[in-house]
Amino acid sequence: MTAPFNFGQLKFLKALTEALFHEAEMAISADQVVANVCELFAKVGGTKLDEIRLSLTATEIVLGPLFAAVDVETRAERIRHRLQNSQFDLFQDMARLRGIIYACYYGHWQPGTEPGDQDANVANPVHAQIGFTLPKFRARGAGEMPITRVDGREIDPAHVLDAADLEPEYDVIVVGSGAGGAVAAYNVAAQGYRVLIVEAGPFYPSPRITHHELDMVAELFKHGALQTSTNRDFVVFQGRCVGGSSTINNGICLRVNEAGRTHPDAPDILARWANMGAPIDAAAFHASYDAVQAKLGIAKIEPRSGRHNGPHLLNGWAAHAAASTDPRERRAVADWFAKNFGPPNTPTACAYCGYCNSGCAYGRRMGMAQTYLPEACRDFGARILPGTKADRIVWQTAIDGRREAEAVKLVLPDGSKALVRARVGVIVACGTIASSKLLDRSDIDRTGHQVSLNVASPVVALMPEGVGGDAWDEDQMSSYVDCGDFLLESHFQPPMAMASLMPGWFADHSARMKNYDRVHSAGILFPADRRGRVKDGKLKFQLDAEEDLPMLRRAMATLTKVHFAAGAIECYPALTVGQTVTPDMDIDAFFEDAIREADDVTLSSSHPHGGNAINENPQHGIVDPECRVHGTTNVLVTDASVFPSCIRVNAQWTTMAMAHYATGRSDPFR
Repeated sequence: MTAPFNFGQLKFLKALTEALFHEAEMAISADQVVANVCELFAKVGGTKLDEIRLSLTATEIVLGPLFAAVDVETRAERIRHRLQNSQFDLFQDMARLRGIIYACYYGHWQPGTEPGDQDANVANPVHAQIGFTLPKFRARGAGEMPITRVDGREIDPAHVLDAADLEPEYDVIVVGSGAGGAVAAYNVAAQGYRVLIVEAGPFYPSPRITHHELDMVAELFKHGALQTSTNRDFVVFQGRCVGGSSTINNGICLRVNEAGRTHPDAPDILARWANMGAPIDAAAFHASYDAVQAKLGIAKIEPRSGRHNGPHLLNGWAAHAAASTDPRERRAVADWFAKNFGPPNTPTACAYCGYCNSGCAYGRRMGMAQTYLPEACRDFGARILPGTKADRIVWQTAIDGRREAEAVKLVLPDGSKALVRARVGVIVACGTIASSKLLDRSDIDRTGHQVSLNVASPVVALMPEGVGGDAWDEDQMSSYVDCGDFLLESHFQPPMAMASLMPGWFADHSARMKNYDRVHSAGILFPADRRGRVKDGKLKFQLDAEEDLPMLRRAMATLTKVHFAAGAIECYPALTVGQTVTPDMDIDAFFEDAIREADDVTLSSSHPHGGNAINENPQHGIVDPECRVHGTTNVLVTDASVFPSCIRVNAQWTTMAMAHYATGRSDPFR
């Protein structure tokens, strides 16, 4: 593996690591942390590696001359002054290097006899430092789910093609194998079409997935989970593997406007779409939800799987709402999530190991690669071509003057190109950003406009001693509160992910991680509606200062109050400076002062949608209400990019329902 950094960059990384751990005990050396950074970026490669090289050079300049040569105290002081407490956007962007350093410290993995060897990490010094135990060594008593594999759900490797197996033509080419692509591929294959599923990411079945977090994010996430908006205000998490984001998400399944599960004051999403010129048959759409639910066994999770952070949020909300004078808070819905894990209450239910976001190593997730994709291949002859980019759709003119997809130009894993004919049609379902890029390269005008995000940010809470031990031995996300205009969602993370979201610098960050057994965590989720655009292949996204920032402050303040209502003694919101909030403070005033712009807080999204919106009028949308690209005869888009506006809740189930709505009710090519 080629070293990703030169000597000067390596020297700077070591000096930066030593400074960030100033006055904190390190269980591994700074050299080992740098080696972990190198291992991560050597695997990620591409434009992200180029970006980090540039960032290292720029940050070294910002931190002043001879940074690596001065003493550690001086280095730490420069970081405090020029990165931690800076109000310059550029310097705040550079400050996010800290998250990479901390992730590569707490994501340390000791090599063993095989990839992801847990036995070699039973005495992992970083895990020991924070009191973390790997799943293999956790004690599970009577009534608990054993952490064991469920076999028989994976895609047959014989159904996964390489370039030599690729045929010159298929009936339907589906681009993307995630929530939208897999459901669509299954449906059209079941209708008798020969289907080729093209996936840019690798084929990574459950038996290959491990608990080596750094390795998994490099293998399974787009840009190694380091994809950002162009202004770096947001990290945008997307899966890039067979099965797409369903392989690395938390399996959360919420419908839009479900009675009893949605705040009664929440906007009616389908009615809003109809008013925008995107009428969707509500009864048929909910029937599509039902069809997906039956296939995946979607149901409320078992409370035992979210036994710490789940009840913490629910109990905290109950106490907070009981004392509230806000009628909207009194009407809020608080409940356990429904998921496609298991299914729940069966012998194959989630084993709540806590590693959802780095893939399920136990075959218990009912993701696309365990349901729709293997069934499409086994029962209806579909085939999957991984590691392959769809470069563009090639057109011919139909009799009625519309464009008709004739073929798709592919870039194969070795870099060579192939033109594969689509006898019947093409389905585009590679996610909001990638679908917009593909359609744009295929000469479809105005793609990638009005992209929405569900924006997330965490607040970590320190609990009294003896409360909530082993909070990491559970499902990562288990309960939620729908407050009407935003959601609160419980979560907890394995060491690497927790370190990257844990606010704080230097010894403060280290002390917070050493309290791993005493912290609970939750996050906010609020809609930023049609604020973004995919331009030059990247997502441009800017929060609105008059609408979005007040909601962000209010949501963060509400969650902080809920933590205190649940018994927390201090809270750590994901602010760039890393401040601590205590119960005696004026919490609303604190967030009003602390969050002046998006750069002041760590923001992320796993739910980009829109960009290729449904609309009856081709002047206002890319696809018609049946998800067919305007002006074409045989190209559909069946992913979240067709949503006309932000749906406000987690997007997985709605994306699957949209794909079923477009392809499962009848033959979309007749």
